[in-house]
Amino acid sequence: MTMLTMAFERARGRPTKILVLNPNSSKAMSDGMKTVIDSVDLPYSTEVYTYTGPSDAPASINDGDDIAQSTKAVLADLKRLDFRHQDYDGVLIACFSVHPLVPNLQTDQVHPTAVTGIFEASVLTALSLLRPEEKWGIVTTGKFWEQHLDAGVLNFLGDGGNSNAKFAGVESTGLNAGDFHHGVDPAVIRKKLVEATQRLLRRGLVTCVVMGCAGMAGLEEIIRSAASELRGDEFAYSELHVVDGVRAGIMQVDTMIRHQRLRPGKP
Repeated sequence: MTMLTMAFERARGRPTKILVLNPNSSKAMSDGMKTVIDSVDLPYSTEVYTYTGPSDAPASINDGDDIAQSTKAVLADLKRLDFRHQDYDGVLIACFSVHPLVPNLQTDQVHPTAVTGIFEASVLTALSLLRPEEKWGIVTTGKFWEQHLDAGVLNFLGDGGNSNAKFAGVESTGLNAGDFHHGVDPAVIRKKLVEATQRLLRRGLVTCVVMGCAGMAGLEEIIRSAASELRGDEFAYSELHVVDGVRAGIMQVDTMIRHQRLRPGKP
C-alpha cells in the first residue's frame, strides 16, 4: 500500500457493470448497438459490456424456432465461458421478443443481478410516457412478430389475452433483423420502415412508437421523418416519443440496480 492510498480512502461510489447480451450470432448487430449504448447518460463509473451469441446461434432471430435455438446456444456458451452472475450488476437481453433467456437468467442466480430484456423495458418505458387518451405501438420486422409481440404485451401487462386500451398494436416491415445490417438497400429499409410507422400512427392517438428490433438501433430519425410526413414537424419532433429498446433497456437495468442496492440485506 502506497502513502497515497493510505492518505486517501474512497468515501462513496461503487463501480457498476452491465452486460448487453445479443443472443444472435451477428457481431454487426452488436456493433450497431454500441452507438446507442454510448448515447445513454450513465455515470462514468458504469461500465457496459457486449456479448454476441456463438456461431450455432441464428444470425437473425426471425421466428419461434430461432428464439428456441438462440436460447439453447447461448446457455451452452455461457456455461462454457463459466459465466457468473456476480460478475455483473445487470444483464440486458438484446432481442425484442418474449425471450426465454430473461426468466432463465432471472431465476438461475444466487446473487442479486438485475436482468431484463429490451422488450420488457420498452413496454414499461412507453407506458410511462403516455398522457391520458394517448396510445403506444410497436414497429417491428417480419409478420411473425405481429402476433408474438401482441400476445407478449398483453401477457406482460397481465391482461390475460384481452385488449389493452393504451396499446395500439404492432406493424411489421416485412424485413428481418439482419436486413438492417447486411445487403439490403438502405432506401428499401427506409421505405418499409416509413410505411409501417405511418400505418401504426393511423391507429389512433399514437404518441409513442417503439422500435421493435435490436437491429433498428440508431434508426429513430426514419421514424420521425415518417411521422412528419403524416402529421407535421411539430408532432414528429416535439410530441412523438420514439423508444429505442437498447437505450430503454440499459436505463431500466440501471434503475433496477439502484433499487436492488437499497435493499438492506440480511440483518
